[in-house]
Amino acid sequence: MLKEEKQRLFKEVMGNYPTGVTIITTTSNDGNPVGLTVNSFASVSLDPLMVLWCIDHKASSINDFINAGKFAVHILAGDQRELCKTFASKGVDRFGTCQWAFSSNRLPIIEGAFAVLQCQTFKTVEAGDHTIIIGEVIDIQINNEKIPMLYHRRHFATIPAEFYTTQ
Repeated sequence: MLKEEKQRLFKEVMGNYPTGVTIITTTSNDGNPVGLTVNSFASVSLDPLMVLWCIDHKASSINDFINAGKFAVHILAGDQRELCKTFASKGVDRFGTCQWAFSSNRLPIIEGAFAVLQCQTFKTVEAGDHTIIIGEVIDIQINNEKIPMLYHRRHFATIPAEFYTTQ
């Protein structure tokens, strides 16, 4: 099988794998907020609490994320589709389209997410055309009134409310 065919099939397979959607934020060297939409996010460890995410080497903000030493993961709520699209777009004022503030850890925190994990960078690992950034969770916020966003086949959705019944 040719490389191009494998890549096409890989994209098809991964596009059919439902994921959550996040916006990862940090600050640049000059103190400005930086952020992008990411769906390559996963938990790593419970002791200590660790997560990982991946950033494309072509991303304009890769050096900001690698050099900052910290980042915030915003697990998006189902009503944040436009925000998700904005942070996935190029050439726009991403933070000008949302309510946000700096946390006590000096990380830009976007309002309205289902959850926010503030992290200290633990390690970065080069992996193909991406860098894996592993972080130790130092703060957790959750909004149980929100339902997380899902992404599948280039569409956004949420888990239906009937799946949230209490036992």
